[in-house]
Amino acid sequence: MSFIGKNIKKIRTVKKLSQAQFAELFNLARPSVGAYEEGRTEPKIDTIIAMANHFGLSIDALLRKELTVNELYSLDILKGEFDPTQLPPALGKSQKQSLTPVQEPLKSPATDTGVPLVTRDLNLEYIVNLGNMDFIGTLPKILLPHQLKSNQRAFAHSGQEMYHNECGIRQDDILLCSFRQKDQPAKLKSGNVYVVVTPRRIVTRRLAGASNNSIELKADNPAFDNTSLPAEEILEIWEAIGFWSEYLAPPMHMENRMFQLENRMQELEEKLLKISREL
Repeated sequence: MSFIGKNIKKIRTVKKLSQAQFAELFNLARPSVGAYEEGRTEPKIDTIIAMANHFGLSIDALLRKELTVNELYSLDILKGEFDPTQLPPALGKSQKQSLTPVQEPLKSPATDTGVPLVTRDLNLEYIVNLGNMDFIGTLPKILLPHQLKSNQRAFAHSGQEMYHNECGIRQDDILLCSFRQKDQPAKLKSGNVYVVVTPRRIVTRRLAGASNNSIELKADNPAFDNTSLPAEEILEIWEAIGFWSEYLAPPMHMENRMFQLENRMQELEEKLLKISREL
């Protein structure tokens, strides 16, 4: 399996290039870049070589592994092209002193029009653009029948770690969240569901424990191991206060048994009543 399509999209995001701008770099048609990113086709070998040379990557890395945002920023540092203003806060200790820590999330100027929604395909763009108010303003919005707050955000869930025994949070369910200060771990509530933004990914789990150095997260699905996140890697923390799903769960096995027992009891009561009337 080749990772070229995913890597092209990550490179574009980190470099803040549109598909048209990326295509122009390598004499490609813009639709070709979209086809690469969607996995419908792959670039020719000479194009891959040109991309590797241009961005200082190996062909093997482009094709055989999914590059991380950290790796791409590290390359810019080595090449002397690193711009700390484009880096999300708390990506690394060496850059933290020159950055202003994020204590509050960027607020939408028109919160009454809806809560900003981070869809699954926008996870990477959201991580890279935490400090970009224009980007936050372009996020899709969801409208909810309750009082909206400026420090709320919605995330489309990705993965199966919060779904077990046909209940829980499914992929593409939308979690409505409230912002929580990452430097106040004592205020986080054990057992509650949190969405944690890191430089590499957005994680949704239940809080198992928190300290000033790290937070421990656990999945509802026992097939997934606990995840420990160092405090310096955490960009944002959001507490889930509700979720919306298109999936209507069928009755659980126990509920079916109870329903059958209730019906049986009703049948017995009717039979007893009939017998008593005949006596």
